[in-house]
Amino acid sequence: MKVPFYRVQSGKDELKAIEDILSGKSYEAVEDLEAAFEDYVGASYAVATSHGTSALHLAMLAINLKRGDKVLCSVNCAPDVPEVVRHFDAEPAFIDIEEDSYLMNLDKLEAYLEDNQSKKLKAVIITHLAGRIPDLERLYNIAKLYDVKIIEDATDALGSTYKGEKIGSTGADITCFAFASHLKSSVVNGGMLVSEDEALIERVKLLRTHAMTQLDENLEYIYDVTDIGNRYTMSEVEAAFIGAQLTRQDGVVSRQREIAAIYRDKLKNVDHVQLPDECEDHSYALFIIKIDKNRDSFARELLKKGIETGLHFIPLHLLSYYKSKYSLRINDFPVALKNYQQILSIPLFSAMSDKEIDYVVKVIKEIAQTRV
Repeated sequence: MKVPFYRVQSGKDELKAIEDILSGKSYEAVEDLEAAFEDYVGASYAVATSHGTSALHLAMLAINLKRGDKVLCSVNCAPDVPEVVRHFDAEPAFIDIEEDSYLMNLDKLEAYLEDNQSKKLKAVIITHLAGRIPDLERLYNIAKLYDVKIIEDATDALGSTYKGEKIGSTGADITCFAFASHLKSSVVNGGMLVSEDEALIERVKLLRTHAMTQLDENLEYIYDVTDIGNRYTMSEVEAAFIGAQLTRQDGVVSRQREIAAIYRDKLKNVDHVQLPDECEDHSYALFIIKIDKNRDSFARELLKKGIETGLHFIPLHLLSYYKSKYSLRINDFPVALKNYQQILSIPLFSAMSDKEIDYVVKVIKEIAQTRV
């Protein structure tokens, strides 16, 4: 049996939504999606973008990031997080993670802020890895104390909650989402930026369309350019597909949690395999296990049996650009380094069948028995 790392779940609703766009019945899918997203997460304002990275980049534009400014992020996050900072010739600074949650260690964050108070320190980008949420109340209090903005990277956290409130409505200055699945080649791209700050949102809307302003309400081709922006708009077709997907997102999260519970039950006490902690607010966009030795050979054996895996993530200080640019040493972030040597993301997606789940469990148990 072959089990992909991720498979898109779609049906007649997505097809109809796309057909309506292609047939010319509707050209308001982007606006409809933004309104639906505001309702879904409980945010006052939402702006659709071409992808998740563009949402993060627009967030940096919105906070007026400049050369020499600093932004803190987890050393264990996707490369697009520090990348959008570097595009401003600003400086990302990395914080080590907690061993069990894989999230930024808030004790180390607070210690860094205490030791490095500066007007150049603009923001903290906090990544909700796999859909798990940190102690946001503490995080927001830290931000107020040290006067930094909080940007939440909610790429994996659509539908995740914190104390009953959906991520996107809990108090961050900006929250960025991504709709591209964990596929090697995305079926659809798209992102969303949400905030309670109306002025910030207006700036984001301006900058996502080359900062072009219409000068004649009747003639769209009469325009001015008032700033430096980008073309970060979402297409109507993508918005139609994503809008149909959004209507079932709570069901997707429910199924992901159900699969995680099955994994946790059937893989408990398996030698050489450590399971993630159980967490009520976790949406389980990813299911990250630890293999106590020879992680890569374990992954290769899974692949031989048709099971794809992922790794989230290679710590940034091990990547050539950041290692060289900031003279980082391999042991500078010991927790992230230790976890990196063991973590492995196994297939978990809402369209996964019980048969596929049982097969993944069976193969993991078989391989684990061969470990020495």
